[in-house]
Amino acid sequence: MTDSAHILVVDDDERIRALLRKFLVRQGYMVSTATDADHARKILRGLEFDLIVLDVMMPGEDGIALTRDLRRRMQTPILLLTARGETEDRIAGLEAGADDYLPKPFEPRELLLRISAILRRIPQAQTVVPKYMTLGHLRYDTERGELLDGDGHIHLTGTEAALLRRLAETPGEPVSRADLTQDLGRGPADEGEISDRAIDVQITRLRRKIEADPKEPRYLQTVRGAGYLLMPD
Repeated sequence: MTDSAHILVVDDDERIRALLRKFLVRQGYMVSTATDADHARKILRGLEFDLIVLDVMMPGEDGIALTRDLRRRMQTPILLLTARGETEDRIAGLEAGADDYLPKPFEPRELLLRISAILRRIPQAQTVVPKYMTLGHLRYDTERGELLDGDGHIHLTGTEAALLRRLAETPGEPVSRADLTQDLGRGPADEGEISDRAIDVQITRLRRKIEADPKEPRYLQTVRGAGYLLMPD
């Protein structure tokens, strides 16, 4: 598991949510936040996460109850945070299905080490990429690396084809400019060296071929601070 893992922080304290988000983003993680159990469920219905950092002492449904409920339908690792550090509380959290338990107050570095330890234990699932990805009225053949419009082919340059193939390997997940630059290496002889700026130019060109409105992209999206992602239908 890399440091680009997506973490959901659930805490009713706005200050703590902001501090945790700022700290974890600085460590290279993607971070979303929720204010309570209901808010967390709404987010989890639309997004998948690599780890949930969950406060136990929340108004309404507490973190242990939420952990117990989430465990009935997902295996996402859960790290509980609480002001209560008694043995029976730790046992209750672990019995509910939490992967780890960190009493407040805690050192941010300890939280980071526990998160890293949990993520290292997650087996790396192999991504299964479908034969075709639908992009509006277009189809992308992931095996041949071809962009199709009905029975016709849309011409892609060598770099455009390599860029689209790389983004299609992890649909719905952002890939940083640095990773794209490294993965694509040197472009075809007539296209020159691949740089961060060149990646941006190629993305713009691809959008003109894929998007109905390149200025409001639906399928080839920019994720601020994270890079670009391909979001097929």
